[in-house]
Amino acid sequence: MERDLTTGSITKTMVLFAIPMILGNLLQQFYNVADTWVVGRFLGPNALAAVGSSYSLMTFLTSVVLGLCMGSGTVFSIFYGAENRDKMKNSMFVSFVLIFLVALSMNVAVILLRDQILVWMGVPEDVSGLMGEYLQVIFLGILFTFLYNYFAFLLRSIGNSVVPLVFLAVAAVLNVGLDFLFVMGLKRGVAGAAEATVLAQGFSGLGLALYTLVKEKQLRLQKQHLFFSVAMIKEIAQASVLTCLQQSVMNFGILLVQGIINGFGMVVMAAHAAAVKIDSFAYMPVQDFGNAFSLFVAQNYGAKKKDRIRKAMVEAAKIATLFCVIISVGVCVLARPLMHFFIAPEETEIVAVGVQYLRIEGSFYLGIGCLFLLYGFYRAIKRPGMSLVLTMVSLGTRVVLAYVLSPIESIGTVGIWAAIPIGWFLADAVGIGYYLYCKKRKDLLDLA
Repeated sequence: MERDLTTGSITKTMVLFAIPMILGNLLQQFYNVADTWVVGRFLGPNALAAVGSSYSLMTFLTSVVLGLCMGSGTVFSIFYGAENRDKMKNSMFVSFVLIFLVALSMNVAVILLRDQILVWMGVPEDVSGLMGEYLQVIFLGILFTFLYNYFAFLLRSIGNSVVPLVFLAVAAVLNVGLDFLFVMGLKRGVAGAAEATVLAQGFSGLGLALYTLVKEKQLRLQKQHLFFSVAMIKEIAQASVLTCLQQSVMNFGILLVQGIINGFGMVVMAAHAAAVKIDSFAYMPVQDFGNAFSLFVAQNYGAKKKDRIRKAMVEAAKIATLFCVIISVGVCVLARPLMHFFIAPEETEIVAVGVQYLRIEGSFYLGIGCLFLLYGFYRAIKRPGMSLVLTMVSLGTRVVLAYVLSPIESIGTVGIWAAIPIGWFLADAVGIGYYLYCKKRKDLLDLA
């Protein structure tokens, strides 16, 4: 199932490699959407607000693991493209140990600090009890998230994006079935929704790890690969830590904004909880296309095929633009019916706030589509620091404007929603400007 990304039609290769990644992450989002739908429909607005606010926190926490795995995947791709299997396997060992220790430490810390986290987030009293109950269980899935993402990026680095999709598909179906069983059948409440998600995550993480160890003989480590060296730790750290910081900064900014949203009360919290799921689903394909583009560039970077990378940049921009225009129109037109999927029509105030959010965000998906390609490109050519800079520009703008505009009575939540696309386009301008500056001085692909 491996696909050589360094040969063949550029557009066809990128698209066929990206499709399973796109479908896979849409299914991964389905974990949270299943919780949101069941909770919103059967447990009420307070439970929905609790689960929705938990989503922002969990996204931030798992972004640490995701960023480390994503950065390691770039290293794997470069060594694979350069046909240096020994270094690739050593990098697999080093990154696995380091990321596992980070995930384990983080898991223990958040369980011990759960109550303090709720206070820090400013969660209202009528929601905090339910949110604490949900988090107590959902935190247990962090290690499973590590296993899935580590082995998914490992397989994708050698051109296999299909197998991770298969495990996620089964896990998504399992998650939905367990949601209905635990929440509706066993009356487990929000804890039941969390239990369903953790069990599904366990299946995808442990299952994919077992598959890789048993089926992918070319990825099995020998004794000579099991060592730490300063050079390899530096290689992994350079790619993984900065990518991790990028993901963490991005989601930490979102978490800060969630604190502002919580201050507006249950109605806005519930509306945001539903709308952000729709928003995530809408632009998730272009985000994953950016990740696929990054691995495509990384393999070709390792193989020193610079002309192929340049052509891929043009093709990727065309594909992302077309998708973003189509999805923007769809979300703006269907905003109200999409909100009704999560929220009962009689909850008119919640639905109205959610529609407002979706129409503001949905009008500007082209901005985030371009940003995902820039993230992927700079990460693939060993310049993850630039991806971090772009994230800081985007999220810094979002947080500052949200804090400045939202207290103004005539603006309110509109200021929070509008700050997001403004941040996207400012970051795009910086990323493109930096590329043109480096290209004028010296081809950016020669700088690493």
